[in-house]
Amino acid sequence: MKKKILALLMASLMVVGVAACSSSSETAEGEQTTEETAEGETTGMTGAISVISREEGSGTRGAFVELMGVVDEEDNDITTVNAEITNSTSVMLTTVAGNPASIGYVSLGSLSDEVKALKVDGVEATVDTVKSGDYKVARPFLLAYKDGSLSDVAQDFLNFILSDDGQAIIGEEGYISVAEGNTYEASGLSGKIVLAGSTSVAPVMEVLADAYKALNPDVTIEIQQTGSGAGITSATEGVCDFGMSSRELKDSEAAELASTQIAMDGIAVVVNNENTLDDITSEQIKSIYLGETTDWADVK
Repeated sequence: MKKKILALLMASLMVVGVAACSSSSETAEGEQTTEETAEGETTGMTGAISVISREEGSGTRGAFVELMGVVDEEDNDITTVNAEITNSTSVMLTTVAGNPASIGYVSLGSLSDEVKALKVDGVEATVDTVKSGDYKVARPFLLAYKDGSLSDVAQDFLNFILSDDGQAIIGEEGYISVAEGNTYEASGLSGKIVLAGSTSVAPVMEVLADAYKALNPDVTIEIQQTGSGAGITSATEGVCDFGMSSRELKDSEAAELASTQIAMDGIAVVVNNENTLDDITSEQIKSIYLGETTDWADVK
C-alpha cells in the first residue's frame, strides 16, 4: 500500500514538473505573452514592441509624427530607426495583423477588423469623435494643383467632389465631409484627369471617380498611388492635374501650389487583435515611436 501511494505521489510531481517546463519554454523564446494575476485576470502584454511606420514622404506618416510630437525642434521626423517600414496602407494593415507584438497607424477610413484600433487618451477613433474634435489624431485630405491652370474637366471634377453628392460619398466611405449646399449637374465634358499621391486618399478618390464618370462617361480618370510627397511633386512639375495629400502642405509646397480640402480623416492607432491593450496615451505613443519605450510591459 505504501509503495502504491509513493508511486502516485511521484507521478503527480512529474506532471507538475512537465507543466512548469512547458510554461518556461514558451516564454523563454521571447514571444509576446499576457501576464495574469493569482485570480486569473489579465494584466496586459509583455515583450518587445514591434514599431511599424510608413515610408518617408507618406502623408499619413507626416501627419502622424507631427500630431504625436515625433519631431525635433526643427520639425524633422525622428521616428526610431528600429521601426519596420511599410509602403502603403494595405501593407501596414497586413503587417500589424500578422505580428502580435506590433503597433502601427492607418487612415480611419481604411480601418478594418483585421486589426484593433486603440482609444487615444480615452477617446475612440470614430467619424463622430473626429468631427467633434474630441479625437485629436486627425488630418485633412487635400487636392493640390497649379493655381489657375486646371482644365475645364479637372475643375468640373473638383466641383463634383465638393458638391452634396460628392460629400455624401465621402461620408459613406467613412471619412468626414467638409462642404455642403453645393449642387452638381453633369457637364457633358470629355477629357482625361490624372491624380497622383496619397495611398490614404486614393481609395475614396476611386469611388468618387467612378461616380463622376457615371455622370460624365466621356471622361477618363487615372489615379496613381505614389504617396503624398510624390503626388505634390508631380503636381508642381505639371505631371498630374491633382496631387493627393493626406497632410497639410509645407510652406515651400504652398508657395508653388493651391490646395482645396475635400475631407477630414482620423488616424487610427492600431495593434494586433491578440493585444489586450484597449487605451493608450499620446505620450505613450510618442515614447514608443521615439524608441524610448520598447516593451509592452511598460505600456500600462
